[in-house]
Amino acid sequence: MGSRKRKAPEKAPLVLVAGRKPQMRKASARSWTRAKEEIFLTELAETCNITLSCEAAGVSPTTIKRKRKGDAAFRAGFLAAVRSAYERLELVLLERFFNGTEKVVIRKDGSEERMREYSNQLGLALLKMHRDTAAEAAASDMAPDDVEELRERVLKKLLRLQKRLRPNEE
Repeated sequence: MGSRKRKAPEKAPLVLVAGRKPQMRKASARSWTRAKEEIFLTELAETCNITLSCEAAGVSPTTIKRKRKGDAAFRAGFLAAVRSAYERLELVLLERFFNGTEKVVIRKDGSEERMREYSNQLGLALLKMHRDTAAEAAASDMAPDDVEELRERVLKKLLRLQKRLRPNEE
């Protein structure tokens, strides 16, 4: 039986140079690595900012554009990171809408008063974003009795269809 081949470390892949034996190649600072990818995607999920994520990973935006175009796995990771960042942003905005933001008002006499400010514009935007989801949730809100009745109706309908398709079986 053949012997098992050993894998070279990721940072020093084997390359064929002008028909010679494979040689170890050291990854340059500009090389793409899994570590850089992980740093980039983590930073992107936290900030949703491509420029900051590139700086953190030590790569250029051009490299990211090329990776998104040519690497389906990276593209999926990129989209998941952006989705994660947007979900976090949405939660922050919801919290801000429900709890308001603290505002310091300075009176003419120099005294300060702290108050909560609530943004109607933010509330309307959030309502608009979630209108369809809320309508879907309301439509699917069925009482247990309704669900049981619906199951019985569907079962009766399936039995009628079965009889029509197989008239000789009874």
